[in-house]
Amino acid sequence: MGKSASKQFAEEVLKSHNDYRKKHGVPPLKLCKKLNREAQQYSEALASTRILKHSSESSNGKCGENLAWASYDQSGKEVAERWYSEIKNYNFQSPGFSSNTGHFTAMVWKNTKKMGVGKAATSDGSTFVVARYEPAGNIVNPGHYEQNVLLPKK
Repeated sequence: MGKSASKQFAEEVLKSHNDYRKKHGVPPLKLCKKLNREAQQYSEALASTRILKHSSESSNGKCGENLAWASYDQSGKEVAERWYSEIKNYNFQSPGFSSNTGHFTAMVWKNTKKMGVGKAATSDGSTFVVARYEPAGNIVNPGHYEQNVLLPKK
């Protein structure tokens, strides 16, 4: 696969996101070339430093961002499953931000329209994955979680 996220990997991450989003009754995301490029650049930066930390773009609210690291070459479906599994920690009766549910809420955030995916490997075979979201989700203002993180449909 080489150093960068293949189109196939990005499509796999997107498909997994959209399968989960469908369960929550929210519109599918579309891949965005600009976000793919930015996510790829950032995944390569993370791989070069080997430190998993959010970007300044994410910290200042320009985009949403999910990160993943593994000591092996992770599949897009697996990354998405890991992020989505945080649903078990999310309290739909008391909606809001929590650091142990942020990946899940970013994935299913109703008002998010597009995403980008990047993946980079280090020399030891570990991989860094970056997903970027626009518009950013996980907005902490009152009412935003109630309107954007919907219960999965049965």
